[in-house]
Amino acid sequence: MRNKSAELGLPRTIVRRDAGSWALQNALERRGLGPVAGVDEAGRGACAGPLVVAACVLRAGSGRRFDGLTDSKLLTARARDHWFEVVRSSAVGYCVVSVEPAEIDAMGVHVANLEGMRRAVAGLGVHPGYVLTDGFRVEGLATPSVAVRKGDRAAGCVAAASVLAKVSRDRMMNELHDSCPGYGFDVHKGYSTARHTAALRLHGPTTEHRWSYSNVVKSAVTHGMRSPRGNSSESGLFDAFDQAVMDNGSAAIGHPWTDQ
Repeated sequence: MRNKSAELGLPRTIVRRDAGSWALQNALERRGLGPVAGVDEAGRGACAGPLVVAACVLRAGSGRRFDGLTDSKLLTARARDHWFEVVRSSAVGYCVVSVEPAEIDAMGVHVANLEGMRRAVAGLGVHPGYVLTDGFRVEGLATPSVAVRKGDRAAGCVAAASVLAKVSRDRMMNELHDSCPGYGFDVHKGYSTARHTAALRLHGPTTEHRWSYSNVVKSAVTHGMRSPRGNSSESGLFDAFDQAVMDNGSAAIGHPWTDQ
């Protein structure tokens, strides 16, 4: 029988269980700090569509079942769909929340991201004993937490949250494409690709764009459009090409800057 990971098109460079992807949460569980929840987001660096945040609790000692699960940006679309269903059917608890563009504009993307993480943890059906967040320290959680650099590669529960957030958001963007077919949201998912930039130049932004991003503001000015937001942060405060607003602050991994 062929290896399941090979059939799903998983990359050869994935971080496996024996490389430490379960070590941290297992250590917390052994110290009585479980259940451990992982939290991650998708869409932080996009200039259109929602920011989607997921929290997930996996059963202690279930690492073998999730061998091959890693950062969603390292997985093929087919593999992400596979793990999405596995996680949903096997998780002790999970919660996916969506922070809409208007709220991102009102709070700013980083504040919106942290707020989404709080909401996702609060929405879990099980109260976690400890929370692992991917990259960002989150204050105001009702449980101890720690930010883990590249947490979606270092902890299975964070990788699970990464997949839940990414697949959920991609499906939302596919639906958005049906109502705004001229922008190619089903391809670039709201990121600032060449195709998306050309559509903004031709049509101007929609209400589903983030009007606090400088490229959206520039397009709106060209088309003589005013912001639809009644409450908005400073226009042009964020740059969709700036590392500071990208997922986990890293342009080197998995950002769809091309339309391929």
